[in-house]
Amino acid sequence: MESHTSDLIELTTSHGGNVSQEARRLGCRVNQILDASASLAPFPLPRKLRLSLLKELFGHSLRDYPDRSYQDFRDAIGGWHEVDSSMVLPGNGASELFTWAARDAAYIGLTSLPSPGFGDYARALKCWDATFRFEKLPLSWSSHKPQPFPLRPSSDVLWITNPHNPTGQLWSRESIEKLLDNYKLVICDEAFLPLVPGGPRQSLVPLVEKRSNIVVIRSLTKLFALAGLRLGYALGDPERLRRWSQWRDPWPLNGLATNLGTLLMSDKRGLEQWMHRVQKWVDIEGSWLISKLKGLPGIQPYPSSANFFLIRGDFSLVSLRKQLADRRILLRDCRSFEHLGDHWLRIGLQNRAGNLRLLKAMKSLLR
Repeated sequence: MESHTSDLIELTTSHGGNVSQEARRLGCRVNQILDASASLAPFPLPRKLRLSLLKELFGHSLRDYPDRSYQDFRDAIGGWHEVDSSMVLPGNGASELFTWAARDAAYIGLTSLPSPGFGDYARALKCWDATFRFEKLPLSWSSHKPQPFPLRPSSDVLWITNPHNPTGQLWSRESIEKLLDNYKLVICDEAFLPLVPGGPRQSLVPLVEKRSNIVVIRSLTKLFALAGLRLGYALGDPERLRRWSQWRDPWPLNGLATNLGTLLMSDKRGLEQWMHRVQKWVDIEGSWLISKLKGLPGIQPYPSSANFFLIRGDFSLVSLRKQLADRRILLRDCRSFEHLGDHWLRIGLQNRAGNLRLLKAMKSLLR
């Protein structure tokens, strides 16, 4: 029985964001753990939004059923992206929307998944017995930003992550746009794009009104560190999104989440300022941390445009990850990524204090 329990723990902790489970294992508080396995902005919500959230707790958000159309939230998202609200579908995080995108893809035909890539796409496709295959990406790349998307059309459906997870490569919109006529459906996950310096210029959002075969999926999780609230949305053809909305349960989003999301997306000036702050952190802190990691023996950090990046070891990094976890520092195990293995880890960028803590621990273990 003990071996089965151990195997389960190893399996579930191979993904990021399992900080509560690790706190129980280590017998410590969650706030004593440095979670660099998840890739979230390190800043607390602005004071105005914290106060609004507190106010919502004592208002109607908990008592009343949410508006099933989520019209206010859709209007706020559409206003930010300058598209009609009929082209917006809010979701219980991006993951819920991946499930419906996958159902669409299953009807259409063969799906290509650039690999290594985010495992939730395959999870969603398997829900509907969809046919898919992994298309291997080169495991070496330059620090040039943005980069041309390297795969050629070979299927009916393409799933793109921009910037790519886990490599952090930023694909150019121009290179993706050239491929669009070759696919019946292109699903572009832009969850991390607002955090990337210069990233929004590569977004496919300006194309959704012109092309019915594009769906862009966004998340507020990464930008505002709201993983527990579960807030995402899709932008695409109104008829496609109406079909998705008919497939899912009533009230997939709670009133507290949607009311806060409406506040976030309605404040255009505040949103622009927040994005600028986060992108500046990614630019300065990311460059600093990678330069320091290059001095550690036995590992190689890879260039990234995002707030996460891969490191490759000259040896298996499984033991290093476990030793860091015992010191209350979590990194992302990459063995669950197709075409990666035990020589790879993904690091989520922290604030300077967190990055110094990580470096100190890695130096002591790698010497």
